Amino acid sequence: MNTYTKLTRIVGLVMSAAIILSACAPAATPTVAPTAAPPTSVPATPVPPTIAPTAAPQLKGDAIRGGRLYDKWWTVLSVDAPTKDQPLWKTQTTNKLTGADTWRCKECHGWDYKGVEGAYGSGSHKTGFKGVMGVAGKDANAILAILKGSVNPDHNFSSVMNDQALIDLSLFLSSGLIDVSTIVASNKSPVNGNATKGKATYTDNCDLCHGPQGTAINFKNDAGAEYVGTIGLSNPWEFLHKARFSQPGVSKMPSGVNLKMTTQDYADLLLYVQSLPASSPVTEGGRLYDKWSSALGVTAPTQDQPLWKTQTTNKLTGADTWRCKECHGWDYKGVDGAYASGSHKTGFKGISKSVSMSAEDLTAWLTGKKNPNHDFSAYLKEAQIKMLIAFVQKGMTDTTPYIQADKKVKGDSAKGKTPYTAACASCHGDDGKSIAFGAKDKPEYVGTVANSNPWEFWHKVSVGQPGKQMPAAINLGWTPENIANVLAYSQTLPQK
Repeated sequence: MNTYTKLTRIVGLVMSAAIILSACAPAATPTVAPTAAPPTSVPATPVPPTIAPTAAPQLKGDAIRGGRLYDKWWTVLSVDAPTKDQPLWKTQTTNKLTGADTWRCKECHGWDYKGVEGAYGSGSHKTGFKGVMGVAGKDANAILAILKGSVNPDHNFSSVMNDQALIDLSLFLSSGLIDVSTIVASNKSPVNGNATKGKATYTDNCDLCHGPQGTAINFKNDAGAEYVGTIGLSNPWEFLHKARFSQPGVSKMPSGVNLKMTTQDYADLLLYVQSLPASSPVTEGGRLYDKWSSALGVTAPTQDQPLWKTQTTNKLTGADTWRCKECHGWDYKGVDGAYASGSHKTGFKGISKSVSMSAEDLTAWLTGKKNPNHDFSAYLKEAQIKMLIAFVQKGMTDTTPYIQADKKVKGDSAKGKTPYTAACASCHGDDGKSIAFGAKDKPEYVGTVANSNPWEFWHKVSVGQPGKQMPAAINLGWTPENIANVLAYSQTLPQK
C-alpha cells in the first residue's frame, strides 16, 4: 500500500467518526438574548391641572355719565379745567384751539366719533386724529388701559380723572357709541324723520327748560346766540350726542338713552328741532338793555357815557353809566318810576312810551342821529341795535298791575312755587341761595332781589341774565300772571 492510499483511508475514518459523534451529541441549547435589566423606577413629577387665565373683572360704572365726560369731563367732575394743552396737541397744527378745549375728547374724535374721517375731517376743528368707532364693542378693560397711557403715555388721563371717571368713559366708548350716519345724512338732514312725532318728543322732554320755540336758553352770548334750533341746524351730531347723554353739569336734562329713545325717535326729534328759530330778538334785546357788555362778552367802556354829565344825582361812574337800565330803570319809567328817588335817580325819562315809536325813529335814537351823545353805534352792531328795538317794541311789560309802590306783589305765592321749582331751583336752589349776587361782603340772593327790587327781578326773569344760561320766562311761555306768582313766592325765600 503506497503512502497516498494510506492517507486517504485515514481521512475517511476521521470524517466517519465525526459524523457519528455529531449524531450522538445532545441537542444544542438555543442562544437566548440576555434579559435586559428592568429600568430604575423614577417618581413622575406631578403635572398641575390646566387653569384658564383669570378673566379681567367686569367694570362697573355709568356709560351715560361717560358720554358727558366725553363732552366736557371737568364740568362733570366739578374740577378746574386744565390750562395747558393736552400733550398730543403738539402733533397737529390745523386746530388752533388751546388750553382746556384741547382736553375734550370730542375735540379730537368728534361729535360723530369718527375723527378725521367724519365731520371734523375739515374745518376749524380738524386735528387729523382718528375717531373712536374702532373701540366700539371692545373690552372696556382694554379701553381703560389706553386711557391710562398703555399705548401712548401722552394719552394718559389718569392724572386729571379719577378711576371711576375713567371707567365710566371706557364703558361709554365700549357700549355707548353708535353710527350716527343712520340718523344724520352728510348734508346734516335727518334720515327719514317725522316732524310731527319729533314735536311730541320735544314737548314731553325739552320745552319745560328750552321753551316751546327752543329759545329760552342761549348757550352762548348775544353776540352770536345759540339755541336748540341753532345747534340742530349747524351741528346735528352735537345735538344728537347731547340729546342722548344730556348736557354736562345740567342734572335735570333728561338722557335719551335713559328714555329708551330709538334711532327713529332721534331722527324725528332732530327734524322738528331744525324747524325752530335760531334767534330771539326780544329777549336778546332785553339782556342788552340790562348790561350789553356782559351780554356780548366784551369789555365795557371805562369813561362815562356822554349824557352822564347832564345829571348830578347818580354817583356811579364808568361802565355803569352805559347801562340802559341805569338811566331808564328796571320798570322802564325812568324818573317817573322806581328811580324817581334814591341813589339811582338820574332825572332821565323812561322808555315805556317808546313802544309806539317806529323802528326808524328808535334806530335814530340809538345811533346818535337824534342826539349825538346817545350814540351806541360804536359798541353795538346793526343786528344788536335791532335786538334792542325789538325789546322796546315787544318786550316791555307794564308791571303796575302786579308790583305796588311799596314793593309788595299781587301774585299767588302758592301757585308760584311750582314754576320756580321747575325752572329756577336747579340753579338757585330750593331756598334761592345757591347763587350769591352782589358784593362778596354783602351777598344777595333770589329772595333779596325779589324783596328789595321786584322790578329788577321781573326784568331778569322775563329775559334772562346777561352772559348766563338763564331761561327767559317770555320764551318759556310764561304770562305776566305766572311771573307775578313766581315773584310772590320768591319774596318768601330767605334774604340772607
